[in-house]
Amino acid sequence: MKKIWITGAEGHIGTALLELLEGVEYQLLPTDIHEVDITKIDEVTQFVYVNRPDVIINCAGMTDVAECEKNIDEAYRVNAIGVRNVALAANDIDAKVIQISTDDVFDKESRIPYNEFDTVHPRTIYGKSKEAGEKILTQLLNRFVIIRSSWIYGIGRDFVDEVLRNAAKGGTMEVPNNQYAAPTSAFELARVICHFIDSEEYGLYHVVCPGSCSRYEFARTILEYTGKTGDLDLYPVVARNDVRPTYSVLDNMMLRLTGIPEPLDWKTALKEYLEETGGIE
Repeated sequence: MKKIWITGAEGHIGTALLELLEGVEYQLLPTDIHEVDITKIDEVTQFVYVNRPDVIINCAGMTDVAECEKNIDEAYRVNAIGVRNVALAANDIDAKVIQISTDDVFDKESRIPYNEFDTVHPRTIYGKSKEAGEKILTQLLNRFVIIRSSWIYGIGRDFVDEVLRNAAKGGTMEVPNNQYAAPTSAFELARVICHFIDSEEYGLYHVVCPGSCSRYEFARTILEYTGKTGDLDLYPVVARNDVRPTYSVLDNMMLRLTGIPEPLDWKTALKEYLEETGGIE
């Protein structure tokens, strides 16, 4: 039976993976920072030595963009050195690594969706540290899959949850209308990740729900689908001091080229997620 180690298992992607893989004939090894801290090589090596996973899905990461700007060393410790530790341990047992990365590796200059062959140019510490993790992985391993995604939402605190919590309280909410990306359901992302567990495809893949929108349109659509348009007044604003890219829409080119099914489009995926989680009565 194939053993699957999922790091960061309590996050959006880890939670979705565990739900999708429940009942499948894999031995799941979910951990979070309390069980295994990927920044500590001894903990990673010991876990891998004892459990000998066939596939490692590294969902662990420091993803708070503002926090990464404040704590540069910690961002690189988690997003780069943590990946190095996982890669070194995986190399010892010839395990495949599936690494989660981000759209933040691109800047804001383009208005055409970025594909896997476009040159990266991160401007945030978050993006730079994730790019460093990508580079380290490619230097240390042959059997790897890097998956870049964007605006991921799922069970727990995220933008969808923030909008619905504000709607429950009523009042107003300012939302940037100059930031564009592809909102991506953690469950749709997890479905594609599951494909790579048994696949012999390797390399770099963009995995997002096709389409794109602004943060403002995303929030407006959440309210529309949940019937809460009248519960919260949205005000579009220009995000001037935000270090994140204003345009980071990803194109799933490699999925299409290799014949791997793409996720649902972002509006359909959002509606399904809200229906499944009780957001739509």
